[in-house]
Amino acid sequence: MAQSWVSCSVCSKDFLKDNRHINQNKKIGHKFYCSIECQALFKNKRVQFYCGNSLCGKEFRKRACQVMKHNYCSRSCAVTVNNTKFPKRTALIRKCAYCNKEFFRRGSYCSIKCCVVARSLAPEEIINRIHKFFGQHGRIPVKREASAIYKPARKYFGTWNKAIEAAGFKPNPIMFADKCIANDGHICDSVAEKIIDDYLSERKITHERAVPYPNGNYTFDFKIGNIYVEYFGLAGEHKRYDELQKIKQKIIKKYNLQLVEIYPKDLHPHSTLERILGY
Repeated sequence: MAQSWVSCSVCSKDFLKDNRHINQNKKIGHKFYCSIECQALFKNKRVQFYCGNSLCGKEFRKRACQVMKHNYCSRSCAVTVNNTKFPKRTALIRKCAYCNKEFFRRGSYCSIKCCVVARSLAPEEIINRIHKFFGQHGRIPVKREASAIYKPARKYFGTWNKAIEAAGFKPNPIMFADKCIANDGHICDSVAEKIIDDYLSERKITHERAVPYPNGNYTFDFKIGNIYVEYFGLAGEHKRYDELQKIKQKIIKKYNLQLVEIYPKDLHPHSTLERILGY
């Protein structure tokens, strides 16, 4: 059977093909392929890319409907690039409420064992821990600082305040019913404010208490140089308190004041004042 030379429509390679096939292809408008591979490559409508990971650079193809702003040859390359651009947040280090060991999981205890032991403490151990805390800090703990003994205390004594009384101490004042005297003599409206004031005093940071707002209707809890500090201890717990907080924040924004906001989670169970205040 007579044959003639033709060129591959993909790789341009010359090859022999039967004349009857050549005539038939020309008649119906088909192209010539030197191999099945070239035929498949020509019919492949996928778009060619180079991997967006600079460390890879692999050549690959994608369907037109799969094309995106950034294209990668594999999930691994995509993860490598995205983790570099958008690093994951550092896991929060917690301290076990029972053994004080550091861990990264959620919760108050590093293990089930610590959780079980903490929740089954004897009344004598609860009282001893309250005395130990008082010896270390010169005050009784608030609930958030005593997560390891809070539930056992309620189990044996009925309430947290009754456990404090059983240890021979006067319970902390409720909300703003009583005033507290800080170590430097400042009068504070709550135990939390006293903690903040004592923190500043211990580091010899000059500060003022109860500084008036520009409109004179309210007062800031603290002032450190040109920085104002507010402790929002009841945020999210009382409707009127939340309304007052929003009013204060609007005044601060209006006068373009530099404000540092402190919340209960910043003090208990572990203080993060050094990170927040920068001292």
